[in-house]
Amino acid sequence: MILETRGIGKTFGSVLALRDVSMSVAAGQVTCVLGDNGAGKSTLIKILSGVHQHDAGSYLVDGREVRLSSPRDALDRGIATVYQDLAMIPLMSVWRNFFLGSEPRKGLAFDVARARRVAREELRAMGIDIRDVDQPVGTLSGGERQSVAIARAVHFGARVLILDEPTSALGVKQAGVVLRYIARARDRGLGVVFITHNPHHAYPVGDRFLLLNRGTSVGEYAKADITTQELTALMAGGAELEELAHELEHE
Repeated sequence: MILETRGIGKTFGSVLALRDVSMSVAAGQVTCVLGDNGAGKSTLIKILSGVHQHDAGSYLVDGREVRLSSPRDALDRGIATVYQDLAMIPLMSVWRNFFLGSEPRKGLAFDVARARRVAREELRAMGIDIRDVDQPVGTLSGGERQSVAIARAVHFGARVLILDEPTSALGVKQAGVVLRYIARARDRGLGVVFITHNPHHAYPVGDRFLLLNRGTSVGEYAKADITTQELTALMAGGAELEELAHELEHE
């Protein structure tokens, strides 16, 4: 396993945000973390990415217990997080955003030719068809922007890619684009943590599924052990939705 948590927990004052959560992430696999709003998904990924430190349990990277001090510490260990806001500047070109904060140099100058070439090559290697890397990133679709962020993380050496609700604001077609690139990142040997509240997005690409409800683990399942319907029912509101559907059918 590249990354593993054992009984991890986090409190904020008197508020228990996460309790006794265990999960694992292996190279070439997608671990999906599912739960409704308030389930503890954000707290978990902030611990995994070094934003917060855990109060209880163990966090292991490459089999060794760690306590990450910052997101930079996580990045140095190959753990990259792509948040919903993507940390991109809409009016800047695709290649400028690709290298934002890590610009290649030629002497003291920004090596523009190399940046354009590498951005184009890396996007192509991920199967991402961007017509022109000089176009502003704000002109891309939501799915394309997510794919650029994924390719950027892969290029800069990510071994574990944590994706925070990458499909939540997208339509069916664009969500499909992102799911395709998640599968390609997995096929390149990365361990992927896919945070979502949508089991229909998680199930096609997931290998393992961790379900959270109000800060606690409902369970971790291999794909062979659970169906999409069971995932939905186990998530917060799943049973209530089934009951509601049953009521509506008889009205």
